[in-house]
Amino acid sequence: AKEAARRAKQGEVVSPVVIQGRAIVLTFWGKAWCTNLESYSDFENRLPRGRTYVRNGSVVDLKITKGRITALVSGSELYTVRIEIAALPQNAWRSVKNRCAGKIGSLVELLQGKLSNAVMEAVTDRAEGLFPKPKEIEMRCSCPDYAGMCKHLAAVMYGIGNRLDSSPELLFELRGVDHQELIE
Repeated sequence: AKEAARRAKQGEVVSPVVIQGRAIVLTFWGKAWCTNLESYSDFENRLPRGRTYVRNGSVVDLKITKGRITALVSGSELYTVRIEIAALPQNAWRSVKNRCAGKIGSLVELLQGKLSNAVMEAVTDRAEGLFPKPKEIEMRCSCPDYAGMCKHLAAVMYGIGNRLDSSPELLFELRGVDHQELIE
């Protein structure tokens, strides 16, 4: 948190991840992101340290744009994290749209996660839902840990879940699809 404050004071635009209380995520979208993340055994052993890091305020800056997450994570020094996420394949997006057709009343309902079970299953489906699979994620951290996912990357992955709590539309932007198409 000190690093974020120092950078902000220098005029940098930083967007730190701030966790209130014990829960990293509170809403449907944040929880769904983390549940998906935790369901992949490739990531299992690094996630607990990532949870600790994100709770401690170590994610100094987190930015989510189309296909890319960039972050700064404070460890023994400040590390740069870059995560590239493939666009949602068109056939998967078509499948989500078909399964949701006529079942979402409004944008507010969608973004608040107030969805029927059928819609929730469509958007969180492991094979054809909105969340990226490990092979669609390319991660890099400037730290010396050469594991597929270091604790800094894990902290950022949880930070994304936290960010989706307040801005679920970022998931759609990240995957390169327009969430408004689900309501039309």
